[in-house]
Amino acid sequence: MTTASAFHFESLVWDWPIAVYLFLIGISAGLVVLAVLMRRYYPNAAGSDSTIMRVTLVLAPSTIILGLLILILHLTRPWTFWKLMFHYSPTSVMSMGVMLFQVYMAVLVVWLAKIYEKEVIALQQKWLPKLTLIPRLLAMLNRAIRTLDIAMLVLGVLLGAYTGFLLSALKSYPFLNNPILPALFLFSGISSGLAVCLMTIALRYRKNIHNQETTFLHKVEGFVVWLELFLLAAFFIGLALGDDGKLRSLVAALGGGFWTWWFWIGVIGVGFVIPLALKKWQQNSSQAFRVLIVSGASLIGVFFLRFFVLYAGQLTVA
Repeated sequence: MTTASAFHFESLVWDWPIAVYLFLIGISAGLVVLAVLMRRYYPNAAGSDSTIMRVTLVLAPSTIILGLLILILHLTRPWTFWKLMFHYSPTSVMSMGVMLFQVYMAVLVVWLAKIYEKEVIALQQKWLPKLTLIPRLLAMLNRAIRTLDIAMLVLGVLLGAYTGFLLSALKSYPFLNNPILPALFLFSGISSGLAVCLMTIALRYRKNIHNQETTFLHKVEGFVVWLELFLLAAFFIGLALGDDGKLRSLVAALGGGFWTWWFWIGVIGVGFVIPLALKKWQQNSSQAFRVLIVSGASLIGVFFLRFFVLYAGQLTVA
């Protein structure tokens, strides 16, 4: 397969905008999961001034909105997308995903508003002084903040896994019809959230990047990276032990050609080897550029993984 035909072949149904969509949704889910865990285990460092919380405030809603916008524009008839928001089908993965997005965004807005309650009230008093309902509603959530945290954690996990379920539901593609895919996409999404947070901390605290937030992120990172590698290995072992269709899809993906090189150089080399090899080099220094290099490589690796799974997964039809 040549580079020119790697992105255009007969069995291709979903192309590169879907890969970008999956990447953006993974970042949003990963940030929310990390923010909730930070609030649970390091509550003193998870206030409104926390870098992780600020990144979540900005990127968790914006990435999912951008991702959904890309998905809508990619539809055959984008002007009819609103019908998906009101007509649900329990047998459709796409329909259940729309419902999940709606619940996720609604709870996310309430959760972030409660965390940034002082800032929200200050804006309300400045621009809408007569709208006293907002402070009263936020005050009513005082007893429900722990429930909101749990709800956001569950929704973040579901959203991260949903991106994998969306692809694994394509039963005609044996490579994608794999039960490991939702877990792999969930933890690769958390990995992308980790990379974004570490890069933002490095840019914010250029000369003092070692704090409670980075300590928390590095603890989670060690677990997530090795689990992600395990899931990736389990994914391919499942294909190798599968039927003829799965074996053919494995050979098509890793048996040579453009996507084989994409996987070994982009996903494994950039996404795993570079961050693991330079981990000590990064942590033993307070220099921000080292964090940007290592975390940037990890983020690029997740991006490459989304493209690899999407395109290599459509090379073989059952």
